[in-house]
Amino acid sequence: MWKPNATVCAVIEKDGRFLLVEERIEGELKLNQPAGHIEFGESIIAACQRETREETAYAFTPTAFQGLYQWTVPGSERTYLRFAFTGLLGECDYTLSLDDGIEAAVWLTREEIVARADQHRSPLLLACVDDYLAGQSYPLAVLKDFDRLAK
Repeated sequence: MWKPNATVCAVIEKDGRFLLVEERIEGELKLNQPAGHIEFGESIIAACQRETREETAYAFTPTAFQGLYQWTVPGSERTYLRFAFTGLLGECDYTLSLDDGIEAAVWLTREEIVARADQHRSPLLLACVDDYLAGQSYPLAVLKDFDRLAK
């Protein structure tokens, strides 16, 4: 049975620069938004907050849903469904260790992101940046969490 991977990402911009992570994947340095998998029992929004903290040490509060992105890794059946959020960046806790494989949190302009296209983890990176710059945004209310509503 085919099952896509449900993931989240935070699209965070400050003064024309985007918060990204440099991560080591199979020995190669890659760029991505703070992102990761939704864990069992976790809300989509909580997953985005957790992943951003784990990968950048910054607190993040999603305030808008940017969009849902689907991508299949070429030559495989591994498909990702990415829930992208924008929101408010909080304080950085410099005492935290970043997730395994994360080498650094970096701030890059769109032009710098494009210049490093060969390091993009996936085409979702630039698609999310461009949609953010185009003003794509939806209220968080478009997401319905029935596990939380039932409580």
